[in-house]
Amino acid sequence: MVASLNAAGGLHSMEDFAGTSADFVDLVTADYKGNKVHQIPPNGQGITALIMLNILKGFDVEGLDPVGAKRLHLQAEAARLAYLARDMYVADPGQTDVPVDMLLSEEFADNLRSHIEIGKAGDPAGAGAFDKHKDTVYLCVVDKDGTAVSFINSVFHPFGSGIACADTGVIFQNRGAGFVVDKSHPNCVAPNKRPMHTIIPGMVTKNGKASICYGVMGGGYQPVGHAHVLSNIYDFGMDAQEAIDCPRAFYNAGVLELEESIAPEVRQELTDMGYEVTTPAMPHGGGQMIVIDPETGVLAAGSEPRKDGLALAY
Repeated sequence: MVASLNAAGGLHSMEDFAGTSADFVDLVTADYKGNKVHQIPPNGQGITALIMLNILKGFDVEGLDPVGAKRLHLQAEAARLAYLARDMYVADPGQTDVPVDMLLSEEFADNLRSHIEIGKAGDPAGAGAFDKHKDTVYLCVVDKDGTAVSFINSVFHPFGSGIACADTGVIFQNRGAGFVVDKSHPNCVAPNKRPMHTIIPGMVTKNGKASICYGVMGGGYQPVGHAHVLSNIYDFGMDAQEAIDCPRAFYNAGVLELEESIAPEVRQELTDMGYEVTTPAMPHGGGQMIVIDPETGVLAAGSEPRKDGLALAY
């Protein structure tokens, strides 16, 4: 593999590979309506989903139409601010100070929430709010004892870097694209440093036991997908399949991308709020989910209709 990379102009060495190891990490967690939502910590972007949920729990989301303009507006604003926080702070904690406690604090959520004006699209640049798709595979498994595994893997862009090792068949990822080149930024490229990483497996616990094992694929969309499906369950009482099926929206770089199943009158209402509304060429994300009934232990699974996937039991 090193020889293949060197032949393509890379500067990788045997020592680079030998010196790399995976880490066991402490999860980052937020509470949403009495449920503990867990994510892998930075350098992953999972904390973005938790920031979104912390913002949303300050609003009466459950009183809204789940596919109406007001719900999609609140979700878009939460995403706008949470992603700005991600882009400002998320980096390799081994090489820079990532203020996880601050990002997950109620004070931080309150501050971001104060920069949401109901019925109006917010500033894409987040002025005043701060002091300073993809080839992915996700699976979740729950066994008869309630042990739950949430797993996700990706080489990032389609076929990653587009470079494969002829001898092994290994396709090289291009996660270096997650870096920035501003030397003053905590996520600036540097030796032996990990970039901001998009793929995020999800888990929810209730009273110390796994209650939902889930993931939503889709590159940068994933934090929105996680917040969306959990809100569908906890705010609107949907089951696993309904939560995954529900039409999706993605506030992305100043543009609100609405799946084509969202009604024309909802699109118009969001346009009137000041959003630039578009329809994505492809549906948003790909979710898989297993919900565990804490009383009976019965498992209920949902699988993504927008791409390949299935729910299987034996």
